[in-house]
Amino acid sequence: MNDTPEKPTAAKKAPAKRTTTKAPAKKTAAKKAPATKATTKAVAKKTTAKAAAEEAPAKKAPARKPESRTALVRRARRINRELAELYPYAHPELDFTNSFELLVATVLSAQTTDMRVNQTTPRLFAVAPTPEDMAALPPEELEELIRPTGFFRAKTKSLLGLSAALRDRFGGEVPGRLEDLVTLPGVGRKTANVVLGNAFGVPGITVDTHFGRLARRFGWTTQEDADKVEADVAAIFPKSEWTMLSHRVVFHGRRVCHSRKPACGACPIAPLCPSYGEGETDPEKARKLLKYELGGQPGQRLKPPADYPGQPAPPMAPPAAAS
Repeated sequence: MNDTPEKPTAAKKAPAKRTTTKAPAKKTAAKKAPATKATTKAVAKKTTAKAAAEEAPAKKAPARKPESRTALVRRARRINRELAELYPYAHPELDFTNSFELLVATVLSAQTTDMRVNQTTPRLFAVAPTPEDMAALPPEELEELIRPTGFFRAKTKSLLGLSAALRDRFGGEVPGRLEDLVTLPGVGRKTANVVLGNAFGVPGITVDTHFGRLARRFGWTTQEDADKVEADVAAIFPKSEWTMLSHRVVFHGRRVCHSRKPACGACPIAPLCPSYGEGETDPEKARKLLKYELGGQPGQRLKPPADYPGQPAPPMAPPAAAS
């Protein structure tokens, strides 16, 4: 390594300086192209990785072993048993004392929370406790009474129509048959099943947004139409379970298996759920997503059952005085 004479090296110092002066320029120019290529490769790699990540969920489904009908029924019924242990106090979350109040409250619950309905109905039933009383209300007065529930004009039309129908066709009484209930203005199968199951003891499956969402996540159905969801689920469970199954599934949908971000990491039935991982899987973060009594918050009823473990919902604040 040190055999090269020193003099020749010294003699070439001047050319070496010229070479050194040009070298940085060449190096800089030489580096520009590789840097651009590296950046391009990195971007391409990142884009490819992102595309692969987006495609990943679609590739998982075919890899899953198909579930037999027998296995589906067993898993579904086990989910129901687990939900029964988790929510032994499951109940309809609308305040009511008779079938007419339940019917009215269920109609008002469309596109709003049961808590908001429960905060609204005390004033309404104080003014119109019977179908005859409600049918006699001026539309403007009824609209003002139910305004907090939203869509109050359409709901007013339904309430006036069903109240008049109960007065004129059913002697002021709520009928106890599905065929009769669905003839009332504003009453579909969901509302009818709520009334039948909770006011008359007739088993029924209530397919609201929560029930439909969870039935699909649990793999009980692939249908979007509420009537088809009801039919699919009814074929899995014995009729005697329909009403309580509805309460348990709706309870779970409101408290744990939320629409936008389910609390998968805090879900006791996660091992039975084929949709595990759609939501937050970290246990600590998932626990923060729990709602109502599971999250230490008030429930939806102002007057919950005696065995309800949570806090009652607060009454509606009185309207502000006009200045």
